[in-house]
Amino acid sequence: MSVSINIKHAVKKYGDNTIIPDLSLKIKEGEFFTLLGPSGCGKTTLLRMIAGFNSIEGGDFYFNDKRINDMDPAKRNIGMVFQNYAIFPNMTVEKNVAFGLKNRKLPKEEIKQKTDQFLKLMKIEEYRDRMPERLSGGQQQRVALARALAITPDVLLMDEPLSNLDAKLRVEMRTIIKEIQNKVGITTVYVTHDQEEAMAVSDRIAVMSQGVIQQIGTPKVLYQRPSNLFVATFIGRTNVINAELKVRDGKTYLHLPSDHEVEINNILPEEAYERKVIASIRPEELIVDVNNTNGIKATIDDAVFLGLNTHYFVHMDDGIKAEIVQESKIDSIIEKGTEIYLQVKKEKINIFDEKGDHNLLIGVINDRDQYNGD
Repeated sequence: MSVSINIKHAVKKYGDNTIIPDLSLKIKEGEFFTLLGPSGCGKTTLLRMIAGFNSIEGGDFYFNDKRINDMDPAKRNIGMVFQNYAIFPNMTVEKNVAFGLKNRKLPKEEIKQKTDQFLKLMKIEEYRDRMPERLSGGQQQRVALARALAITPDVLLMDEPLSNLDAKLRVEMRTIIKEIQNKVGITTVYVTHDQEEAMAVSDRIAVMSQGVIQQIGTPKVLYQRPSNLFVATFIGRTNVINAELKVRDGKTYLHLPSDHEVEINNILPEEAYERKVIASIRPEELIVDVNNTNGIKATIDDAVFLGLNTHYFVHMDDGIKAEIVQESKIDSIIEKGTEIYLQVKKEKINIFDEKGDHNLLIGVINDRDQYNGD
């Protein structure tokens, strides 16, 4: 049976060093929820607090309505998958998967049935008699996942499970993990620093920085309408450009380099006044136009052909550098040194206050704001 996870005002300290100052969070039953952020942001610390491996200096943790702060980790009914696989080197694949079931002293027939079920689910039944040393990294991680799921946990916790795999295997395994989670329907908390990985597997993501959740939302929400500049730069690639808001005749304009202006129709009414701002423009939201001189003037510094798309690296007249992603054309790639003009897909850009603390546009969703832990 899956559970919801409710965290109210969590605090984690190591001596005088506060890692998590005050964190509240709700994870839905059956949800694939990812904690995403740079190294040292507190995501693994929070995961280990949920697991019972770290002490809790403040706040309350609940599985459904049951407070688990003082519950022994062994009684929390969690499955855990680690970065380094952590499977037993002296046991065959089958015995590794059956280990947790035997510890629970289940009948032999049930142990056999469940072991076979998860060997088949993870497509490793043909390796049941192999020792771990004869398995690839991806196969070992499948064994670790099968062992974690075989005990039918209420919660599955995964700490950077793919970071030791090569790029191709990571893509393959993240697809497998998401498919298995969908089939089993178990509440899953996943920790990673890889934003592409997080976007590929998650129902929702919490972006963390210095122990504080910056924004919670679906991958689409975080990418299209980040709540602040940190989220905008951490989720995907973006061009950060200093700009100004101008107001004329009741209309609001974004003033960009080369004196190029675009009218902004979706700014919050209370934010529509003249001031310096920061514009976040994704590489695919800049359109190259070599003929129209009404735009942001730029010069091509480099072009990288990547098949479907070509990435252009440019500089503007005031020295601002930017990246542009365009669909590759059959006939040619724009040569280095070419002067171009850039149009902006204005409905997709994001505008932040001068410090980058908050987004000034309508439609920013942050699930964190819907729950304060009370």
